[in-house]
Amino acid sequence: MWFSFWRSRDRFSLEELRYLTDQLQKIQIVNEVNKDFVIEALRSISELITYGDQHDASFFEFFMEKQIMGEFVRILKISRAATVSLQLLQTMSIIIQNLKSEHAIYYLFSTEHMNKLITYAFDFRNDELLSYYISFLRAISGKLNKNTISLLVKTQNDKVVSFPMYVEAIQFAFHEENMIRTAVRALTLNVYHVGDDYVNRFITSPPHADYFSNLVTFFRKQCIDLNDLVTETMSAEPSTSTILAAVDEIEDNLYYISDVISAGIPDVGRLITDNILRHLIFPLLLPSLRIEVVNGFQIGAVTSLYLLCCILRIVKIKDLANTISAAFFCPLDAFSPQPEEGLNGNMTRLCCESRSQSSGSDGIVRQPLDAESLIKEVSDSSAPKTELKDVTVKNGCPGSRLELRGALLSHITTGDDVQVLGALSVLATLLQTKELDESMLDALGILPQRKQHKKLLLEALVGEDSGEEQLFSSDNTSVKGGIDIELDGYLQKLKDYGISYFLKAGASPRAHRFEVLDALVSLFCRSNISAEILWDGGWLLRQLLPYSEAEFNSHHLKLLKDSYKYWATELLQEARGIWSDFLIILLSDEWKKCKRAIEAPSPRKEPKSMLLHSAKASAVDAVPPESSFAAGQKMSELVKVFVLLHQLQSFSLGKALSDQPCIDPPSEIPDCSRAKVAGLDASGPKPGAELRLDGAVPCRIAFERGKERHFFFLGTAIGTCGWIILAEELPSKLNCGIVRVAAPLAGSNPRIDEKHSRWLHLRIRPSTLPFLDPTKHGTPLKSKAKPFVDGRWILAFQDEDTCKVAFSMVLEEINLQSKEVERRLKPLVGLERAVDSADAFLCSTKSLTSNTAPNLM
Repeated sequence: MWFSFWRSRDRFSLEELRYLTDQLQKIQIVNEVNKDFVIEALRSISELITYGDQHDASFFEFFMEKQIMGEFVRILKISRAATVSLQLLQTMSIIIQNLKSEHAIYYLFSTEHMNKLITYAFDFRNDELLSYYISFLRAISGKLNKNTISLLVKTQNDKVVSFPMYVEAIQFAFHEENMIRTAVRALTLNVYHVGDDYVNRFITSPPHADYFSNLVTFFRKQCIDLNDLVTETMSAEPSTSTILAAVDEIEDNLYYISDVISAGIPDVGRLITDNILRHLIFPLLLPSLRIEVVNGFQIGAVTSLYLLCCILRIVKIKDLANTISAAFFCPLDAFSPQPEEGLNGNMTRLCCESRSQSSGSDGIVRQPLDAESLIKEVSDSSAPKTELKDVTVKNGCPGSRLELRGALLSHITTGDDVQVLGALSVLATLLQTKELDESMLDALGILPQRKQHKKLLLEALVGEDSGEEQLFSSDNTSVKGGIDIELDGYLQKLKDYGISYFLKAGASPRAHRFEVLDALVSLFCRSNISAEILWDGGWLLRQLLPYSEAEFNSHHLKLLKDSYKYWATELLQEARGIWSDFLIILLSDEWKKCKRAIEAPSPRKEPKSMLLHSAKASAVDAVPPESSFAAGQKMSELVKVFVLLHQLQSFSLGKALSDQPCIDPPSEIPDCSRAKVAGLDASGPKPGAELRLDGAVPCRIAFERGKERHFFFLGTAIGTCGWIILAEELPSKLNCGIVRVAAPLAGSNPRIDEKHSRWLHLRIRPSTLPFLDPTKHGTPLKSKAKPFVDGRWILAFQDEDTCKVAFSMVLEEINLQSKEVERRLKPLVGLERAVDSADAFLCSTKSLTSNTAPNLM
């Protein structure tokens, strides 16, 4: 019978469809003999129905007339082969996805056979079968609208009592396979965005509403897993790819939650907000903000800071953002470590529940997918849990009962690099969260001054006395003498979660603002924090105080000035360092970068950078400390800190920032200098170029074992550049030679050998800072990158006196080079003079622009 399937016929014809249907109807049981024919017939029917939908309506009319959907269900029941089930699900997915006719879609969805296929007890121990099943459900969801969705639900008394597609799908929402989770999420969003009121009520009614709380519980487990990965990187070799994969998963979940909320289903936003606060924010994330670890039960502070940033940035719910912010006024000990009840109760519904439906006599049972193992995993990884404890704290409470806001600021003042970056990221995220009320930002002490002025101006314009009084007061604050009414409302809401707050005596937005400023100024005075992170602090300060010195007190200014002087002294020492020839180049480059960074509308880094910072630091630590590369890294850090403090000084004094640092131009090169006598210019010596050998010293060097070569040695400096040169004498020209080898003068560190007084040792560092040209040198931050190694020259001279002449020559040229660097930096390192020079530079630029403008009169 099935061999006749291969006889010649027009493949895309109604005759072919009729033949395939007739053959399927004759099959009473699917076995190994006819299985291949059934699979091929199902595949061909999907092609024919798709073809007919686009070319000939009679194809689908035949499909309806012969009730081929019913045949599909019958074939499924009489088959034990998983391959037949796979093909049938694929056939249905192809038909549904490709049908354009609304009439055809209505027919498919209106038959009872569709729900029979959806609820059929497939054996999902076969992972491939599960994937095809979820794809089938997703294909159905892609055709949903307000008309078609009603065909897939059962109603009673104007109430949806059954929605098999949705109920079956969400049982796999937390499957271990990411592709399945993604498909289920796409399906649910298709359902939510239909906007059918009856379906929405079904979704938000028990027990289906548990899906949203389970969603938060599953997300909590992912947060704990992420913390485990971050903790591992602190004790083992960093694995950034693993962390990035976990971060992507975290952020995908949050974007999905945000999409669910944006669908506008009544009560879903409130339900998700309540679960995020009750099961994640209050018991897990906020208590972890303390620097010290308590009983080892919490996730790490850095992971907590990252997660807070992500939730505020992605889940855009006003109540959620403002409630989290209000919680920063709660004491740390409002959260006590106690076993949390009810977590397992949520998790038992987290994965699919057991659907022990028997499929006829074959006894196939639909399996619960990892429910028990997932429950155990979450219980083990997160126990013991925290329970919110009602704590009543009055004004004037002991200092040990630090509020969360103070704990966040303590990360800035006393934390390590990662903790500082995390705390700054949280403040920056709060500052840029549009869902936060301005009164909340003001109470936290991070309302930008321009917004304060705008708010007070509006209050003054509408005739509010307090607004006018504060606008023209030197001690202005938008909330006089206490907290705002809106803030108080969110603080009262915290009591619903068993949390009490306290406000210190004299607490006000102005006092809190000065605490933030104190923390930031203290940060800029710390020498153990990386420059990149200090720049992030500079961005935050710039956002808070765009109108300069109005909010700084004398103590702030003194601390900034003292810190600036310290780093200016360190900078001048680099003028005699290994990389002095690159100091001004680096200064000019970092000046522009820093100015762009602190004036940018948003921070340069995403919150996830705090999780990767330790991995990068570990790679940098692998550089040998005695190498010139380590010295270059140190100088780069120093320059970045100096540039930031210089720009903050200008900013704090109310001065505009210039586009370039105030550095003196190069000086004229004396005619008597060794470089001029040798015929060199600022471009430096090139291999093969000719030069004069006046003052050069003959020497020998072996670049290969046993092969000595004779050269003339010369040390030269032109401005801030300098070289040590080995040249071969030209027999044809008296006192002239050809450059064979040249190396940087700076960092050469000349030293006469203690045992051989005719030998001169020179260190040969790279000709450029490797991280300034990563395309040429690569980056040392890669774990497999080869470390940079300095070269060594040992020059042998005719006698001791000649060696001393060469030694003195190198020292003299290094001194000339260093003095030129110091001279050019002099206007920059003097604070008042530097600021005045910056003003003069800006004025001259404006004047030049106005003088060169065309006369239009």
